[in-house]
Amino acid sequence: MRIVNVSHGEFFMLGAVLSWFAYHWTADSVWGFVLALLIAPAIVGAIAVISERYILRKVDYNPESTIVATIGILYVIQQLTLMGFGPEARPVEAPIYFRVSFPWFGYSGYKLLVAVMSGLCLCGVWLLLKRTKLGLYMRATQQDYEIATTFGVPTKKIYASVFALGGGLAALAGVLVVPIRQADHLMGLEPLLLSFIVVIIGGLGSIRGTIIAAFLIGISDGIISVFYEPTLAKMLATLFVVMILIIKPSGLFGGNQQ
Repeated sequence: MRIVNVSHGEFFMLGAVLSWFAYHWTADSVWGFVLALLIAPAIVGAIAVISERYILRKVDYNPESTIVATIGILYVIQQLTLMGFGPEARPVEAPIYFRVSFPWFGYSGYKLLVAVMSGLCLCGVWLLLKRTKLGLYMRATQQDYEIATTFGVPTKKIYASVFALGGGLAALAGVLVVPIRQADHLMGLEPLLLSFIVVIIGGLGSIRGTIIAAFLIGISDGIISVFYEPTLAKMLATLFVVMILIIKPSGLFGGNQQ
């Protein structure tokens, strides 16, 4: 929606933290995982809608004001989580344990499950945007807010829907990822950085560019992290962003929207 939401990584973190609470409340990895899948996207989606309705809408989505406002949301969520959850990183047990073995390497079955579920979510979002009336309204609002409003698109409701969807998906990602790593109140910063890198490389407002850039960054990050230091992957991704901004400031697929 051409809004720089600096607090988006905290929605990811909230999903992971809620997954930890669900796991300990049920005392069962499978039921805790299922419960977290149900409640985390709903709760975090509601928080995202409240943020949009009572903060971002008040500043009329002004780019500079939106950045400042979402930085404030980031720190509020982060500090409230620190007060209620604590500073320690806490593990969440994976709901399934198996390993897929090939002659040349083995791979965690749970990570494969995460990859499959991520692919299904991606397909679902793609179908929503390309095959539904709501998706048409979202794309129209993203391309030109004023013209969409003139043609009767309920743009304020669309913004709320987009924030609910974005917050819910970020929380879902947190639920899926937390068994691979641990839950802590600062874990939203890394995915926030990666999401900015992906959007800048792909092009702001380009769905195709975002998907392609996400695959490129994800695969390169995984490969480099295995054979070298994980920090090196982030450094190379950041340098790639600088190169893209110099060569094509609108991103690889930006600036061609019709």
